[in-house]
Amino acid sequence: MSGEAKPVAVAVPAATILILRDSADGMEVFMVKRHHQIDFVAGALVFPGGKASKGDFDAGLADFTDCAKDWTDEMRALGACAIREAFEESGILFARDASGAYVGSERLESLAHYRHALEKNEIALLDMLRAEKLKLACDALVHFAHWVTPSNMPKRFDTHFFVASVPEGHAGSHDGRESVDSVWIRPEDAIADRKRWNVIFPTKLNLMKLAKSHNAADALAAAAVAPPLTVEPWVENGPNGQVLRIREDAGYEQTSANMRDAM
Repeated sequence: MSGEAKPVAVAVPAATILILRDSADGMEVFMVKRHHQIDFVAGALVFPGGKASKGDFDAGLADFTDCAKDWTDEMRALGACAIREAFEESGILFARDASGAYVGSERLESLAHYRHALEKNEIALLDMLRAEKLKLACDALVHFAHWVTPSNMPKRFDTHFFVASVPEGHAGSHDGRESVDSVWIRPEDAIADRKRWNVIFPTKLNLMKLAKSHNAADALAAAAVAPPLTVEPWVENGPNGQVLRIREDAGYEQTSANMRDAM
C-alpha cells in the first residue's frame, strides 16, 4: 500500500580517527579525499575511517589490544575498526611492538603490504597482529563524537569518532583506491576553502569543534572531559527548503544547515 511507511535501514557500526599533529602553523588533522566513484560521500574530504568488519569483533583481539579499563567489548571493537581503517586509508598505524613502543617508521614501511590485504579481507586484523607480534594502541584514542545517519537515508552508519596524536615518524598517505588525495590541514582551513574541499555537515561540525583547541594535547584533554552525546540529525521543512538539524546540547556551535549545503 502506498500509505505504508518505508522500513528504516539499520545503521551499520563504523569508526574513524581524527589524527592530529602540531606544526609551526598550528594543529593539523590528517584527511583524505574520497574517490569520486565511491557510493558514499564521493569526492568529499573526510577523516580516515569506515564500517566495522566481522573481524573487528573477534574476541581474540582482547589479547592484542591496549585499551582503557572501562571500555566495553563493543568499544574495543570500534577502536579496532578505527585503527584498522586508519591504517588502510592513511598508512598510519596505532600499534605497539613487543617493547611497548609505537611501531617506528622503518617497521611501518615493512608492514605497508597489509594495507591492501586488510582492505580486501585477504587477512584478518587478528592474524596480522599475531604474525607481527603487535598490540593495538586503543588507549591512545579518545572518544570525540558519535553520529548516526538520519533515519530517512537508504544507507546509514552508526559512527564513533576518536581523536589521537599521530605516532612519531608516521607521515600518512592515501591509498589511491578509496581515497585519491590526502592532506595535513588546519581544521579551520579545511572549513574555509569550500572551492577546493567538499566538506559535509558532520565533518564540518567536528572540524569546528576540533578548531577550538590550540594544539593536539589540548584537543585530547578537551575530549577526555566531555564524553560525546549521540547525534542523529533530522530533516525539517523551512521557508527556504529542507533544513538538517541536530540536538542543541551536543556541544557544536552550529545546529542546523540547509540541505543543499549540508551534503
